[in-house]
Amino acid sequence: MYPKKELAQIIISACAQFNIETVVISPGSRNAPLTIGFSNHQEIETLSVVDERCAAFFALGIAQQTRKPVAVLCTSGSALLNYYPAVAEAFYSNIPLVIISADRPKHLIDIGDGQTIRQENVFANHILFSANLIENPKYKTRNSQLIGEALQVAISQQGPVHINVPFDEPLYETVPVLKVYNFPHISLSSLDNSHINYEKLSKSWNVAEKKMILVGVNYPNAALHALMDLYAEDDSVLILTETTSNLHHDKAIDSIDQLIFSLSDAEFQELKPDILITFGGMIISKRIKKFLRDYQPKEHWNIDARKATNTFLCLSEFIQIKPVDFFSHFNEFIRPLKSDYQPKWLNFRDERREKHAAYFETIKYSDFSVFEQALNSIPDDCQLQISNSSIIRYAQLFSMKATINIFCNRGTSGIDGSTSTAIGAAFANKEQTVFITGDLSFFYDSNGLWNSNIPKSFRIIIINNSGGGIFRIIPGPKRSNATKYFETPHCLTAAHLCNMHQLEYQKSYSTETVTKELNRFFETSDKPKILEIFTPSAENDLVLKDYFKYIQ
Repeated sequence: MYPKKELAQIIISACAQFNIETVVISPGSRNAPLTIGFSNHQEIETLSVVDERCAAFFALGIAQQTRKPVAVLCTSGSALLNYYPAVAEAFYSNIPLVIISADRPKHLIDIGDGQTIRQENVFANHILFSANLIENPKYKTRNSQLIGEALQVAISQQGPVHINVPFDEPLYETVPVLKVYNFPHISLSSLDNSHINYEKLSKSWNVAEKKMILVGVNYPNAALHALMDLYAEDDSVLILTETTSNLHHDKAIDSIDQLIFSLSDAEFQELKPDILITFGGMIISKRIKKFLRDYQPKEHWNIDARKATNTFLCLSEFIQIKPVDFFSHFNEFIRPLKSDYQPKWLNFRDERREKHAAYFETIKYSDFSVFEQALNSIPDDCQLQISNSSIIRYAQLFSMKATINIFCNRGTSGIDGSTSTAIGAAFANKEQTVFITGDLSFFYDSNGLWNSNIPKSFRIIIINNSGGGIFRIIPGPKRSNATKYFETPHCLTAAHLCNMHQLEYQKSYSTETVTKELNRFFETSDKPKILEIFTPSAENDLVLKDYFKYIQ
């Protein structure tokens, strides 16, 4: 059975031709022609997720792992607006998400008809392409061109696109055959790398005694990893990697906040690089942002295939190319330089690491201690998804195992879809996925569990401090008289949610019971598991502050 509507057939045919392998559908009536068509197509996997916000983040998690476009389909009206948080995340994280929204015909908009809003261009500020279709045979060529261009943009530019499809009634008529439509590949502008003057860049690089490479959010890439080895062996180069960089080297600094906390002005001047190279996505560390804004390098080169990021307000060179391609060429032009820059700061890093380890020998039971226990328990060759807010900031203070790939929604840094994204990533990834989250992030996206596609091996660790713990850590909120509006104190647990959604539930309240529960948490099971660890909210900020005093 396929939809009788030609416009629906064109969209389905286009998705099949452009290798859209997965469509996440939320229930509705106006999208019935597309739901019928996609669900009956043998080459397209369809998944049902009721809550549109969760559905979009679930699809985003799948696309995050596969690096292929994933489509989400919804009915008309406010359903579409629930996609917006995931659209924004996809936009800033360069994830190919195809939004397909059913709509009412134009003559029914703004006349008081049910489930109608102004859907055209609704994501205008955070979308790479909007295709506003018209259900009329005379617009067939125009519609086909817009659909084809939208899908090619999603693939070539790795980001979100929106296809808005108005359907008039009847909606449920079917035919036995799906027509095949051919969509010519539209010539999209490709990167012209001939403008990159490697010789000129290398002249600056080869004489600079202090050079820094800072890596933000980065998808695991073995070739890029290997290219970085050359820089790690250069005394004049200091490599700083964030938790989400998925780059590891013995001569890299992987706990940035640990290193630069409470340096003196003289030490900051010594750390300040002559040349800074950045690549990857958003930077988590506020301290490194402040440092490089206050102590700006002479030159800042940002390497990215899509857009420049002037995070430190001193961008001097935007090199529009994939980082792996840049370093493949640039490495042929550079030579190492004798310097005490890298050795000095690696020694400083090692001193901080020793103090870090010593602190954890006597640490009080808290968010921080629990996070270390959780990290140490994760099996090799897992995928680790981390929620935003305080959890990802705790992660910045630890060295991560090279056997674990790490992801976090840092495009917009919101808590709204962390659970759903992790579930989507777990669905798409053959390796076991572990998700570490705070309580507010988890409860905010608890509808994410309303999903029949969660793998049995999926594990969630909730660090429950009964409120927004980050607002006790950052300055400002604690001094106000509006604590409950910042911290959101509560007495909620995940126990009843686990019962409702048929997940195994474990809980812990102490260092000893955390160890005990973690020992059996990763065992094979017939259901996904949640371990909820309760921590003392009044202690967490004090423990973290004591930590930074100790490692100075």
